Amino acid sequence: MTFKHLLFLTTLFFSSQIIGQENETSISFWNTLKSHCGNAYSGTLEIPEEDEAFGGKKLVMHIRSCAENEIKIPFYVGADKSRTWILSMKKGVISLKHDHRYEDGTMDPVNFYGGTSTNQGKENIQFFPADVYTQSLIPDAATNVWWITIDEKTFTYNLRRLGTDRVFKVVMDITKPIETPGAPWGWED
Repeated sequence: MTFKHLLFLTTLFFSSQIIGQENETSISFWNTLKSHCGNAYSGTLEIPEEDEAFGGKKLVMHIRSCAENEIKIPFYVGADKSRTWILSMKKGVISLKHDHRYEDGTMDPVNFYGGTSTNQGKENIQFFPADVYTQSLIPDAATNVWWITIDEKTFTYNLRRLGTDRVFKVVMDITKPIETPGAPWGWED
């Protein structure tokens, strides 16, 4: 074996180790989230405190559906059951999409927007910059960055629209599961 072959094989070996380690963070995040599958949790709106659509309303998330590569989390705002966060994983990279439904179950025209992580993230946080589809559907959301955090006490869903004052943060207490709510709009029990 020549020195070039040996160098190539050594580089290939260490590169695969690094790639494997990077995937471990997103997989750890994924598995932590999946460990809550079936549970529902209540939370609060932290930012903005005086939001008309969310402020003062009961906020509930239900980690309702967990498949190998997809997790669906309906998010309830008071009696409004129109929102579901859909996380999917492909080759260690996680995507976030937003499914919005009307009460009769039909899709809202502003639907399935979101983004895909540009890297493996960390085991407790994943970032999702707006994708091309989101930019074409909602031009003002081209600079949106969503992120989700999870640790032993809280799950947070966050949004920042870069270049503006738009910031949104919901904090869910995952230490105290609550009674699971009924199906979100567009789902069947």
